[in-house]
Amino acid sequence: MFQSGFVKLLRDGKGFEGTLIAAAVLYLVVFAAFPLVYTVVMSFQEVDMFTLGTLVRPFAGLENYTDLFHRPEFTPIVWNTVIFVTLSIAFQLVIGFGLALFFQQDFPGSTYVRGLFLAGWILPALVVGAVWRWIFAGDFGVLNYALQSLGLIDGQIYWLSNPAYALYSVIIANIWLGVPFNMILLSVGLAGIPGDVYEAAEMDGANAFQRFLTITLPMMGPTLGAVIALGVIFTLQQFDLVAALTQGGPANASNVAQYWSWQMSFQTYEISGGATVATMMIALVIVVAVIYVRSVQREHTF
Repeated sequence: MFQSGFVKLLRDGKGFEGTLIAAAVLYLVVFAAFPLVYTVVMSFQEVDMFTLGTLVRPFAGLENYTDLFHRPEFTPIVWNTVIFVTLSIAFQLVIGFGLALFFQQDFPGSTYVRGLFLAGWILPALVVGAVWRWIFAGDFGVLNYALQSLGLIDGQIYWLSNPAYALYSVIIANIWLGVPFNMILLSVGLAGIPGDVYEAAEMDGANAFQRFLTITLPMMGPTLGAVIALGVIFTLQQFDLVAALTQGGPANASNVAQYWSWQMSFQTYEISGGATVATMMIALVIVVAVIYVRSVQREHTF
C-alpha cells in the first residue's frame, strides 16, 4: 500500500516538487515512523541479545510493563524525571521571559549581547556537559573556587558525585542550555504585541507591572503554551547532559527516564525494558502535544 502511494506521489507531483515531497515522506517513514513503531512493538515482546536478530520473538503482553513497575529503581527514577522536567522548564521559562523582556528595550549593543546568549544554545549538549563538568569539579572546579572565595563554603563540595547535589547540578546545566531557546520564542511573541496597546494603557494610568499583568501575559498565552509544550518534549529527550555529567549516578541519584532507557538497552541488554521505558515516554510526549494542540484550537474557536 505504501509503495503504490509513494509511486502515485511521484507520478502526480509536478517535476522537482513532487520528488522533494516524496523524499521527505520516505525520510519520515524510514527514520521516524518505523523506529517509533518498532520500539512500541518490542515493548510487548521478549527481546534480549539472543532474540534481537530474529524476526519471530515471544509475545510478552503487558509483562514488561508490570515488571518495570515492580523494579526498586522505578519510583526514584520517575521522581527524578518529574523534578528534572519541572524545575528545568520553570526556570528556563522565567529566566527566558525576563531576558526577552529585557532585550525588548532599545539600548546600545543589545543585538551583540543577545547573540552572546544564543552562542550557548548552538553548542552541542555534550560540549556543554564537558564545560559544566569542569565547573562542578570537586577538586579544581570554578564553582567551588568562587564559593570559597566568597566565604560561602569551608571545604570542597563534590557536586556530581554527591547524591544530594548530583541531580540539581544536571538541572542547572540544562537550565543554562535551554534559556536561549525560550528567550527566542518569547521574544517573537512579545514582538507580535501591538505597541499602541501599551500606549493606550499608559495613557489610562497603568504602570509597568499593571501593563505586564493585563496586556503582556494574556496576549502571550499561546506563545507561553508553545514554549512549555516544547520544553516538556525537549527536556524529556535530554540525554547528553546526563551522560556527560553523572551517567545517572551516584546510585541512580541523578538518573532520569531517558537515560535509564539507554542503560537498559545498551548496558544491561534488557532491550524489552528499554523499549518499554521509551514507549511510556513516547506516550507522555503525545499527551503533551495533544493537550497543547487542543488548547490552541479552543482559543481560535473562541
